[in-house]
Amino acid sequence: MVLSQTHISTIVKGTFGYLDPEYYRRKKLTEKSDVYSFGVVLFETLCARPAVMPMGEIEEEEYEKVNLAEWASNCYQMGTLDQIIDPYLKGKIAPECFKTFTSIARKCLADRGSERPSMGDVLCNLELAMQQQDAADLPEDMAQKVANGRMNGDVTISINNEQGIHFYNSDKTPGVEFSEIMVPMGR
Repeated sequence: MVLSQTHISTIVKGTFGYLDPEYYRRKKLTEKSDVYSFGVVLFETLCARPAVMPMGEIEEEEYEKVNLAEWASNCYQMGTLDQIIDPYLKGKIAPECFKTFTSIARKCLADRGSERPSMGDVLCNLELAMQQQDAADLPEDMAQKVANGRMNGDVTISINNEQGIHFYNSDKTPGVEFSEIMVPMGR
């Protein structure tokens, strides 16, 4: 057996900002390590900021770094997360969607892997957030009909883009949620 085949590295490797704190301590990757990293990606998406941000110049080429995961977690706990989101999204996110999205993103960043949700739970919560946003984006009269269960028949949506106007009929173009896409084998 060659030395390279028997050698086990004890050096922690990974991209700072996405690195699971439990992996850093135990040097053991788990499925929940990926959940942590995905939580960082969720906050990157919400805040339009990188996982690690330079915060002011200390010396010519040296910067102090701020970890987005820690910053977002602190803002979540203090109830000020709405102050660090992408300015483009301010006022466009439905309150219920914002609450669901930030709650699951924060749970992904739990310090201990055992306290983090499964990716299946993350997916279900993200789908819920998407549905909450979609419902909030409906015109008020249509939203009321949907809420009262009086919406029946076909719903036709027209989209006007560079290719022209396209019509989509709800009975003829069924939607597929992410959780309905099944791929039995991994990559």
